[in-house]
Amino acid sequence: MSQIKIYGLQTHLDPIKRELSDVIHSCIMEALDYPADKRAHRFFPLDPSDFYAPAGRTERYTILEISMFEGRSVAAKKQLIRLLFERAERECGIGPNDLEITIFETPKHNWGFRGLPGDEHQLNYKVEV
Repeated sequence: MSQIKIYGLQTHLDPIKRELSDVIHSCIMEALDYPADKRAHRFFPLDPSDFYAPAGRTERYTILEISMFEGRSVAAKKQLIRLLFERAERECGIGPNDLEITIFETPKHNWGFRGLPGDEHQLNYKVEV
């Protein structure tokens, strides 16, 4: 299970939402062996008065917050981060200096979806990759 929040300036995010979602999902599928039908992305396009960026960032400054079950290897998470930096720049024009990624991991029992705690579900994909 993973859910992704994408924060950025509205003027930048609105035109590239679909493209960026496709990039993120392709990286998740490749690095974490994730199924194609499990996309959960939420965009938070913000007004400049609601989104302050560190010095040296541009209007393309984007923050990705990835919440997922714990269990993925360090190597898989690093591969995900590398792929996101590479593809976000190549396909969306978001350079490495304008992209920040945070991965939040929690135990399956801390998730609830489709009427059950996460650890009581039979998933159709592996978490331990």
